[in-house]
Amino acid sequence: MNYEQTITYLYNFAPMFQQIGSSAYKEGMENSFRIDEHLGRPHIRYKTIHVGGTNGKGSTSHLLASILQESGYKVGLYTSPHLLDFRERIKINGEMVSKTFVVDFIARHKDFFESIKPSFFELTTGMAFAYFAEQQVDVAVIEVGLGGRLDCTNVITPVLSIITNISFDHTNLLGNTLTAIAKEKAGIMKPGVPVLIGEAEGEVKEVFRSCYCEVNLQSAASSLVFSQGVAGQARNDRKFGYWVFDTPEYPELIGELGGFAQEKNAATVLCAVGLLKETFSIPQKAVYKGFRYVIENTGLMGRWQILQQHPKIVLDTGHNTGGIQYIVQQLKTERYDRLHLVFGMVNDKDISAVLRLLPQDAVYYFTQANIPRALDARLLAEQAAKFGLKGEIFYTVGEAFLAAKCNASKKDFIFVGGSTFVVAEAMEN
Repeated sequence: MNYEQTITYLYNFAPMFQQIGSSAYKEGMENSFRIDEHLGRPHIRYKTIHVGGTNGKGSTSHLLASILQESGYKVGLYTSPHLLDFRERIKINGEMVSKTFVVDFIARHKDFFESIKPSFFELTTGMAFAYFAEQQVDVAVIEVGLGGRLDCTNVITPVLSIITNISFDHTNLLGNTLTAIAKEKAGIMKPGVPVLIGEAEGEVKEVFRSCYCEVNLQSAASSLVFSQGVAGQARNDRKFGYWVFDTPEYPELIGELGGFAQEKNAATVLCAVGLLKETFSIPQKAVYKGFRYVIENTGLMGRWQILQQHPKIVLDTGHNTGGIQYIVQQLKTERYDRLHLVFGMVNDKDISAVLRLLPQDAVYYFTQANIPRALDARLLAEQAAKFGLKGEIFYTVGEAFLAAKCNASKKDFIFVGGSTFVVAEAMEN
């Protein structure tokens, strides 16, 4: 098979969770360990950093990879989902995995995979770990796919485990309460491995403390750290979309990622850098350059991404209540004549909770991505009407995005989001 045939085979043999939802999810770690053994446990050949949580784990992973890259290390980065190209999931120093490796990996292990029938994510996790080993990376930043305890990335023993925050998402798989979700996320904790929690309070914080103590009964050498936020001032540049942080250690630190959620992510990353200095040499200038050039270094897309200024068009992949609340806060700070929202969701989210947060004084373009998991645009519009949200219905993202651009004046604002897949399809139009 050539590359295109290989990718088609992958999608058909092991359908993605992102495409079809929970029917693609395989509970348990058996396949993960079988794949790991079959490949010779590749992840033990390099250091790893494990990043979980509900929101912000993608940005946190990319920022850490960028900082370590600027520190002179060869850095693997495994994240999901991808937006435009499957190979976005597996990168080394910002370069996507080669098509040749993808083709050869599937050809070499096809019979084994067909014998155990792994999920798409189980298969691609093995591919990423093997690629990083073959390319002899110094360290790999590994983003958890879903949950933590039963996620197939959880075969690794990292030098640091990070849990960014806890919010409601995938409740059908992880639990209906924040404490239940926190317990699943805490499953990435390992004996003797330091753990950093980005945001937690009340009962969630106590869950993390309890889980950490259970895991480390026989180990007194590890540590549990709760990020205290950015120790200093932070300001957001509305026009150019970046943050400036003033901290005692990093005055005038420019963060290239401009979403309001990035203030929390920056606090987590800076705390992580302090912990990682026990293992890696991270100069101050590497932190500055890692924050300033994270997009160039890693190819990160879809985080309050400004496409143009007149009218201003912004894309953001935030898709649950935790992510949408930051987006709505940021929209309130923007200056415009009219706000246009190109909006679509997947059908297994808490639709009402998200719609309740959205502004009523906007023109909506209700749409759906071209995936089986997409919520029908008409159903979305009907539910949105209950919250005073009005607009037109479009059955393709391209048509919705084009309509918004045609209707908007130069002083208007167009926001595209609600789903990673809506953002991805808008990028192609």
